[in-house]
This record gives sequence, C-alpha cells and structure tokens, in this order.
Amino acid sequence: MQKSVSQVAMESAGIRSALGQIADEILKSPSDPLRLVLIGIHTGGVHLAKRLQTIFLKDHGLSIPMGTLDINLYRDDWTRLHKQPLVRSTDFPFPVDEHEVVLVDDVLYTGRTIRAALDAIMDYGRPQRVQLAVLVDRGHRELPICAQFVGISMQTEAEQQVHVVLSEKEDEDRILIETPSP
Repeated sequence: MQKSVSQVAMESAGIRSALGQIADEILKSPSDPLRLVLIGIHTGGVHLAKRLQTIFLKDHGLSIPMGTLDINLYRDDWTRLHKQPLVRSTDFPFPVDEHEVVLVDDVLYTGRTIRAALDAIMDYGRPQRVQLAVLVDRGHRELPICAQFVGISMQTEAEQQVHVVLSEKEDEDRILIETPSP
C-alpha cells in the first residue's frame, strides 16, 4: 500500500472567507437575482451550495433556491470506477428553464464532472445561463471548462489529490493536498 503525505492548503477561516467572496462575485455578475438558482453537485458541491445559500440570506437578504444534482450516470468513466454506480438524489425544487444556474462543486480538475453535470442539467430543461462556482481550481483541464467564481486557484501535480474536508462530514473544514510518497 502506497503511503502519502498530506499538507493543509486552507483552514476553516479561509474557506469561510472564500465562500463569502464567491457569493459577492455572484451578486456582482450581471445576473437577475430573481432568476438565480444554485445547484450543488453531490457530494461536496451540495454542502457548499447550502453554505452559499445561507450567505445570500444572512448577508444579502436574498432567498436563493437550491437544488442537488447527481451526475454518476452521466460520467464518461463510471464503468471504470464502479461495477454499480452509487446513485444519489437529484432534486430541483424549481424549473430549470429560464433560470440563471450557478453550478457549485468543491474541486475543478479535469472538467469531466462539470461536463457530466451540464449534460444532466440539460435533461431537466434549458437554463438561461449556467455559471460555475468552485472552492478549488487545481488546473489540469482535459476539457475546455472554466469556473466563473473561484475560491482558491492552486498549482498541483497530476499525481496529487486535493481533498475538501467539510464539517458536514468531518470534524472541521480544511483543504488538503495529498502527495504520494516516493
């Protein structure tokens, strides 16, 4: 079993600050707040979308609807990753048509997850616009996908892993970079 070394790239206060910055940038973008909806990609994106929804309400007095999206059956690699995909719920308590969607995920890497998410959203309707908010952009794109709203950009090596650990599942928030030991 190969061991790895983890280093903390960001702690709880930095994550809170980054999410506040993302929320501010979303509101500064040419969007109609009445058409704005958040869609979190399972699993990390769902927790971050809920946090953004809370920031919009507490700091800006805006109640932004939020939905959840499972992309497992839309992935181009699910047969290589699993014999049986773990299917989670997709729930949009609003019509996607004519809304300005902010798709939320924790880490942007190759772009394949976002491509799958776009395919899934289009099966539910035709949004007016889709923008992407990510906590971490680590580069190494394989598809021409970019995020409009980014908490932190970091240069990583392809063999490294970036883990966003959130208090909804663990004891505290942090972003870890895991490097395999030689």
